[in-house]
Amino acid sequence: MWFFNRIRPSGFSSSSTAEEVTQGIDGTQLTAIVTGASSGIGAETTRVLALRGVHVVMGVRNMVAGASVKETIIKGNPIAKVDLMELDLSSMSSVKKFISEFNSTGLPLNILINNAGTMETGFMLSEDNIELQFATNHIGPFLLTNLLLDTMKRTAKQSDVEGRIVNVSSDGHQFSYHEGIRFDKINDKSGYNGLTAYQQSKLANVLHANELARRLKEDRVQISSNSLHPGVIATDILRHYSTTIKGIFEVIGKYFLKNIQQGAATTCYVALHPQVKGLTGKYFRDCNIGNASTLAKDTAFAKRLWDFSMSLIN
Repeated sequence: MWFFNRIRPSGFSSSSTAEEVTQGIDGTQLTAIVTGASSGIGAETTRVLALRGVHVVMGVRNMVAGASVKETIIKGNPIAKVDLMELDLSSMSSVKKFISEFNSTGLPLNILINNAGTMETGFMLSEDNIELQFATNHIGPFLLTNLLLDTMKRTAKQSDVEGRIVNVSSDGHQFSYHEGIRFDKINDKSGYNGLTAYQQSKLANVLHANELARRLKEDRVQISSNSLHPGVIATDILRHYSTTIKGIFEVIGKYFLKNIQQGAATTCYVALHPQVKGLTGKYFRDCNIGNASTLAKDTAFAKRLWDFSMSLIN
């Protein structure tokens, strides 16, 4: 049961589900990539987009889990168009391999949903020697987006349909390190805090979406770039927590947390709903425009993160 279900300007609330916010929308001419689609809100986002006729490419790290999700979706919707491709966002080589595989299909691309993420892994470095949460939650999606932009621009021009890039962030972005992004200490174990490092990566998601929106608008490209808070949901992102913590979340979740169907609503709303057409550089929560932190809206800081990210992927 969800208690905080006040209807907002869009006509939807925190209790709205992904199916409800996409009711009546025809996505049969659209192609989308959804990362982290093998569980949680990524899987539900994939199911609902496919239900609306969108051709969905699932980018997943766990191919076995991904195949199971795909099978379930097609069982419930035999005409669903769903493809499965391997993608580990903590690895730049995996991202580049995914891009090569996707490009070989010749598919257009209207929607990119950067949904995948990891949380509180403890201090670890990725194979590219970048702090793991920052690598997985920001650098991987940043590289993926950059490498898909030409395809999205071409699709938008040929179809005359607005492309949409959606970064799944979190309200936790407001509680990053005091300097926001530890540019000079990304890989520094001293002062490292797992939760704060996660929040740092979520701040990066908002900054990335905003700076990309500015650049696309400057280039007069018909592609929007937005970020969002899906809500607090007890998903597989809690896999690194103890059994006790996960158990507590499951117990209180029935009363105070969103379920998976509600958690995927804002993502599907931003990706598909006509109300969002023309909106870019916005931060959404509960299927309405919300407020990101002051730092997340800092243009100069966003440019600095962009340059820093480019230096890492190059």
